[in-house]
This record gives sequence, structure tokens and C-alpha cells, in this order.
Amino acid sequence: MHAKTDSEVTSLAASSPTRSPPRRPLYYVQSPSRDSHDGEKTVTTVSLHSTPLASPHHSSSAASHHHHRKDHNKAWKQIDAIDEGIYEAEDRHKNGLPRRCYFLAFFVGFFLLFTLFSLILWGASRPMKPKIFVKSIKFDEVRVQAGADASGVATDMITLNSTLKFRYSNTGTFFGVHVSATSLDLSYSEIVIASGDMNEFHQSRKSQRLVSVVVMSNKVPLYGSGASLSSTTGIPVVPVHLKLNFVVQSRAYVLGKLVKPKYYKRIECSITLDPKMIGTIVPLNNSCTYD
Repeated sequence: MHAKTDSEVTSLAASSPTRSPPRRPLYYVQSPSRDSHDGEKTVTTVSLHSTPLASPHHSSSAASHHHHRKDHNKAWKQIDAIDEGIYEAEDRHKNGLPRRCYFLAFFVGFFLLFTLFSLILWGASRPMKPKIFVKSIKFDEVRVQAGADASGVATDMITLNSTLKFRYSNTGTFFGVHVSATSLDLSYSEIVIASGDMNEFHQSRKSQRLVSVVVMSNKVPLYGSGASLSSTTGIPVVPVHLKLNFVVQSRAYVLGKLVKPKYYKRIECSITLDPKMIGTIVPLNNSCTYD
């Protein structure tokens, strides 16, 4: 084969078709947006770019395009997450209750439960009334003598000293009680001839004690009622019927100071003062009534 001449090479090059530079692939970028009615994401922007592949900056342009697309995808995800968070917050605001409503509901519920619990305790404690039993009285001194009252009216005067004993029992199984009493009045013919005050005390649950109260007087005027009591010795010569009255109040502390039911016991005893029994214990087992 013969070598091609310069004219042939030039002719061949002129006859060959001219090669067009390759085009860069098409791509598009989606910018997220929300439709005002259905909230679905739509494509709002489409960008077409074409760059010759034969460009000397092709590699750097491809890397820049990849980085640009990655940034757009990241931004799209962040915007989508923010939008979802906003819509979820709006849904909770529309469908849920404000926080203060939960606090109010908790407070009301706690108050109702506490009230119910207190009522249950109160109801359970009502039947557990304390028991009181008067045991005896002892007359240590009884003396009647002539005298005068504060205004100077002459009358018989009585001086009496006695000790009353009764048993107090707290039947409560889960609470203690604070016990007090009114004045213990010993009367004769509607005239109070002696009285005594009981010291207040606290009685623990399921326990009892023996209570002693001094009932006494000093020169109490009898006026016209002392004829049967007077004697030359100053001591009654015949048995005398006396009456003892007092009220015992018990306050139970079932739930501190919030639930504290009260119990009242009115006691009335018929007592016979026999001159022969002075200085000895007089049983009162069947002589008292309890209301």
C-alpha cells in the first residue's frame, strides 16, 4: 500500500463529518411547597441545565451539581419535618385541652377522692362510741351547820367532800380521743350542794382507764331544804337521796384535725347518802343511766 499524500489527508479530513460536542445530562430540582387546600407537596420549579461534556471543567461541575442536589434534598427534608411539626402542634391545640385544664382536673379529682375517703373514715368511726361505766362514790366528809349566806340571811350550810370513780373505754380501733366533761354536780332537792371538775385527758385507741373526780363543797347554803340534814352533831341522821349529773364529751382524731367526730354521753346517777356509809365506798353499778 502506498503512503497517503498530504493532499489525501487534507481531503479526508475535509470530507469527514464534524462531531458535535456531547451535551450534559438534563436534571431538575424540586422546591417543596404546600397547596393551600390539600396540603400535598408539588413541584414548583424545574431547572434544566446543559453543559458540554467536553468542557474542561466537567468534573468540577459534576461535583458541584451533586453537592447542590444533596443540599436541596436536605433542605426539603428539614422543611417537611418543620411543616409536619407545625401541623401536629396545630392538631394538638385544636383537639387537646390546655395544660391548666389538666391541673384543674387533677385538683378536682384529688379533692373528690379525699372527700370520699374522709366520709368513709367518718362513717366507720361513728359506731365506735366510747363506753363509760360509773363504779362508785365515797363520802369522806359530810357536815351541816348553821350559818348565813353572802347577803347575811341565816340558813343551814353544808360542807361535803367525796370522790367519784368511773371507767372510760375507747373502743376506736384506729383513732385516739380527747376527753373532757362538764362540771359534775351533786344536788339535793334541786340545790347543787357539791361539784367537781374532771381533768381533760387523751385516750389512745382500744384502751381504757379509771377516772377519779373529787366532788366537794364548802358551806353551801341550804335555805329551807336542810331541815332533814341538820342534826346536833352536824351529820345527817337519816339516809338522803342525792342526784349526780354530768356530760362527758369525747373528740376523736380520725384523720388529724380534718376528720374529728364528737361523742356525747349524758350520765345521771341516783345516790343514797347513808350516814352509816360515810368514809366507805358506795357502789353505783346499777344506779346510773347513760344517754
